[in-house]
Formats: sequence, C-alpha cells, structure tokens
Amino acid sequence: MKNVAVIGAGTMGNGIAHTFAQSGFKVQLIDISEASLKKGVETISKNLDRMVSKEKITEKDKNETLENITLHTSIEEGVEYASLVVEAATENVDLKLKIFKQLDEACPEETILATNTSSISITQIGSVTSRPDKVIGMHFMNPVPIMRLVEIIRGYNTSDEVTSTIMELSKTLGKTPTEVNDYPGFVANRILMPMINESIETLYNDVAGVQEIDTVMKLGMAHPMGPLQLADFIGLDVCLSILEVMYNGFKNPKYAPCPLLVNMVRAGKLGVKSGEGFYDYSESRKAEKVSSQFSK
Repeated sequence: MKNVAVIGAGTMGNGIAHTFAQSGFKVQLIDISEASLKKGVETISKNLDRMVSKEKITEKDKNETLENITLHTSIEEGVEYASLVVEAATENVDLKLKIFKQLDEACPEETILATNTSSISITQIGSVTSRPDKVIGMHFMNPVPIMRLVEIIRGYNTSDEVTSTIMELSKTLGKTPTEVNDYPGFVANRILMPMINESIETLYNDVAGVQEIDTVMKLGMAHPMGPLQLADFIGLDVCLSILEVMYNGFKNPKYAPCPLLVNMVRAGKLGVKSGEGFYDYSESRKAEKVSSQFSK
C-alpha cells in the first residue's frame, strides 16, 4: 500500500496528507477548490519548516515529503491508483454519503475507503457503497502530524482483515491505533463533547467566567488546554455538529447542545478560524484575550 488519496485539503485533510507523505507514501490530495489545495500545501510546507527549525527533520526530508504530494480537483483522477482513500471533508452526513457513493464508483475494487469522521456512523456510510466490508473509520486527532492517537472505528460490516490492515498501517505512521465500535461520537467525542458542552452551560448559567472555567480545568484536572479554549480550537460549528449527531443518535437530553453554543454558531463566532469565539483572536491565535461578549 503506497498510494493514498486524501479527500479534503482543510485542517484535517492537509494534516493527514502531511503525515502519510512524511512516512513515504505517495499522496493524492483532492479538493474541489484549487484555492483550498494551494492553502493546504502552504500549511504543510510551513509545518515542515517548523520541524526543520526544531531539527526534527532535515531540509531533504521536507522536500521529499512535498514531492510525495500531488494535487487534484477531480475525485476520479485522484483515486485512480489508490489502495486507500481517507475522506476528511466537512462533518456533514449528506456530504459524506455523496462522496462515498462517488468513491465506490471511481475506486478500484480492492481499495479500502476510510473516513476521518469524528461522530458519524461508519455503518451508515458503508451502506451507500457496494463494499461495506472495506469501509472503516480513521479518526485522527488535530494537529495530525503531532497527535499520536488514531481511533479506528469498525462498522457493522467492516471485515477483520480490513481492520487489521488499518491498525498496522496506523503504526507505520508512528501512531497509536485504538479500536472502537460504531456508536455516535465513538469514544473520544462521546466523552469530550459533553464536557465541553457542560463548560459552556457553566458559562451560560453565570457560574464563572471564561478564564476561570478554563483555569479550574487546567490547574485542577491537569488538562493542557481549558475546555472553552479547546472548543475554540476545534471550531464551535464542529462541536455543535458532533453534539447534534450524538443527540439525534441516542435521543438523550444530556447531549443536547447548550443554547449559547447554538447562538454563537449562528452568529458566526466559531473560534480560532473566525477570529472570535470564547476568546478574541484578532491579535493572536493564543487564547489570551477573552471575547468582549464575555468580558466583565
């Protein structure tokens, strides 16, 4: 397995492409937007430059990594020789089902189809293909080149052989694969998102301020990042989407998104990527200044 196609050149997609390319795989990075592809490669190059400056890799390693990546705006062209496809498009079930129908038609019969979804059913995604036994979840963590965990989610029909192949493949990337079963939110987000949501509820109910909530969790629970800062980093729209998937999947009110989160997403205050969430990022990407909305 040397040819890997990655669908989506956004934050997760370019991180996944970077990781495979740095491990010696030929990567076909696919996105319908040429601008997104250009931005994705620029991000990969900057991240590699940072690794060179820290002497983690050489300039030669950087150049070889970039040479391993080719860009495509057509799924059909990009997946023609792929042994594995990793889909990393927006966390939207209708979009993912549409993409997997395309992949099923365009990919060679033996190609494994993986999705980086953080919450959507692998079984449902596999059901729109003629190869549900070859559909699996590979949930990478952000930032992909640094974070070691990969949640490997097997759908109801995913074969033992495919699961074993992807577990071993993840190890060749220097990752620690952890196998979980196909239920809404899997493990990572089933535990993380209710915590983030409860932190937002705590703010919403005026129990404490943004920095106070994050400080309690960082110093009291030894978390490297407070939950509100983490929500900003993930993207409040992504947090909302995952909570909605879990709420709809379990029909349990404990997963219902906080009204404050819903309103912030509607207002376009999505966190780091929009410049403002619980913190103001207009001057720095670090969570140093609380958003004026929550400043006392």
